[in-house]
Amino acid sequence: MNDLRKYLAESIGTFWLTFAGCGSAVLAATFPEVGIGFVGVSLAFGLTVITMAYAIGHVSGCHLNPAVTIGLWAGGRFPANQILPYIIAQVAGGIIAAALLYIIASGSPEFSLAGGFASNGYAEHSPGGYNMVAAFAMELVMTAMFLFVIMGATHGKAPAGFAPLAIGLALVLIHLVSIPVTNTSVNPARSTGPALFVGGWALAQLWLFWVAPIMGGIVGAIAYRWISSEPSADIVGTDAGLKAAHT
Repeated sequence: MNDLRKYLAESIGTFWLTFAGCGSAVLAATFPEVGIGFVGVSLAFGLTVITMAYAIGHVSGCHLNPAVTIGLWAGGRFPANQILPYIIAQVAGGIIAAALLYIIASGSPEFSLAGGFASNGYAEHSPGGYNMVAAFAMELVMTAMFLFVIMGATHGKAPAGFAPLAIGLALVLIHLVSIPVTNTSVNPARSTGPALFVGGWALAQLWLFWVAPIMGGIVGAIAYRWISSEPSADIVGTDAGLKAAHT
């Protein structure tokens, strides 16, 4: 039952990240005269992580991202036998979020999937026209730094209670830098939901937004593990972390 609660929490959390984050891009980024733009979308993604980290961090660790789950495993913070169910739950949450967002967005007569539906892409589907190599490098580096921040912020010796803020603000910064290049993924589950509805080019390019973030997550976690004096300290928000906090 405890495992089921974790998976459900991951699904709900990833739903919130995808629905609110991608929703800000689809519904509000260029809304006439009061569009929130890149900065608003960046803040929306960061706020989803902050709010969910406080809501479900003590339940599932609040990964919301296959690259984070795999990265934490590479960093010695997560068991291998939980990777697949976490990823399934995260992808399910992302797909459900994209489906609901599609229902809402298609209620406008001006909506068109040709606008990209917040999908990630490179070359002609990059907001700035960046090529595949640039997109791959950006996604790998940004996810690596994201995992580096996550590993450090959730370390047993990090200031207590501030991990969600550090992680959420890191995601804001990541989006501010990388939206022009790839529309920012650093999260295969977030990328998969919208791509399924756009189809065509979005599905053809989806591989990059699985491979690069996962590689980056592993690199970032291993880098932190290498420099940290206690790399395997219990992660805040997990059962082990909660037990450690009371010992």
